Amino acid sequence: MKKDNPYHDNSMWKGARSEIFKRAEHLRNNPTEAEKLLWEKLICDPFKKFHFRRQHPIHNFIADFYSHQLKLVIEVDGGYHESAEQQIKDQLHTELLHFQELKVIRFTNQQIIQEMETVLEILSEKINT
Repeated sequence: MKKDNPYHDNSMWKGARSEIFKRAEHLRNNPTEAEKLLWEKLICDPFKKFHFRRQHPIHNFIADFYSHQLKLVIEVDGGYHESAEQQIKDQLHTELLHFQELKVIRFTNQQIIQEMETVLEILSEKINT
């Protein structure tokens, strides 16, 4: 059972180390354009009630956005996520997050910049399921 596994952590940070927190702070201070645009939506109705956090440390990773209330991670993928090597890393990252009983949804920078209404609809559907 996951609860008996020493690598499963119920905290908001899932055992993140101090250096991950430092990296997250740097990322919060230097967001991408897509992250800025999505953040502007997540801090307003109807999403603000879910208390999303930016660049949130989780285990060995940093989630672009995270709602502990929803147990939902939102990842914003730039162009480097298209490489085969990065896709393997992203899959392992997603599996670890699922192991921690978290849901993950991914959007590309391009989707957020060019199709924000669709992104928000998808996000609303994910939240309401």
